[in-house]
Amino acid sequence: MNYRHAFHAGGFADVIKHIVLVRMLTYLQEKQAPFRVIDTHAGAGLYDLTSSEAQRGGEWLTGIARLMQARFSDKALPLVTSYLDIIRAFNPGGGLRAYPGSPLIARALLRPQDRLTACEVEPAARKHLIDALRRDAQARVVDLDGWTALPAFVPPNERRGLVLIDPPFEAKDEFERLADGFASAFEKWPTGAYLMWYPVKSRRTTDELARKVVAGAANSKPPGKCLRLEFSVAPQEAGGGLVSTGLLIVNPPWKLAGELKIVLPELEKPLGQGGAARFRLEMPKR
Repeated sequence: MNYRHAFHAGGFADVIKHIVLVRMLTYLQEKQAPFRVIDTHAGAGLYDLTSSEAQRGGEWLTGIARLMQARFSDKALPLVTSYLDIIRAFNPGGGLRAYPGSPLIARALLRPQDRLTACEVEPAARKHLIDALRRDAQARVVDLDGWTALPAFVPPNERRGLVLIDPPFEAKDEFERLADGFASAFEKWPTGAYLMWYPVKSRRTTDELARKVVAGAANSKPPGKCLRLEFSVAPQEAGGGLVSTGLLIVNPPWKLAGELKIVLPELEKPLGQGGAARFRLEMPKR
């Protein structure tokens, strides 16, 4: 599995991940105390949807482009408005030419007292991210492997915040590294919120990941609650592309599960391919 940000920017997986990210950061804003966002695999920050990489798969056309045209119920609309407003802010004058990655979406939701640490080791992506955040006193780009940074940067000085773990899944052991990296970080910072993304290709692999994450959260004091979300836009075919995305959320805001039960059904139609979209939302047991 190779999930390079530039090839998939604005696709259905980004849409699901970033809607959840925005909701979680919105809840962190409710208390005056500062918070920190740590993005372990930050990517380039801003993606050109007219580039050859984005055009090659055209995933944004069945992702964010469809969502921008979708109609939402009165209950669901307030839950996606902040996310859509951020996308519009990067596309002045209408249309879709650019898609912000996780660090720029997080930056858009920081208050003056909040901070962002974005880790990226790939030279070209890091340079683009530095350019996107240049002279920003609230955001720091770190040339450090995300798996090394994960336990090193927690707990942050702010004591409140969110860790986004969104690796490219280029290595065969990425699922194991995700589970182990989370466990190490959570042991040091059990009160932080964690948002972990993964591609769904093998049910056995993703079930094992969820089991390990839940076990790692449960072994800490205080134990962390975990929410598992998987969203599929089409049935999986042997040798086919990515059609299912997953998120593991540890220490989710207490209203998040209820909000997702409102939003996710309304994402099935615009994001589904051939009317086959479906989602899974649960609190997995140890």
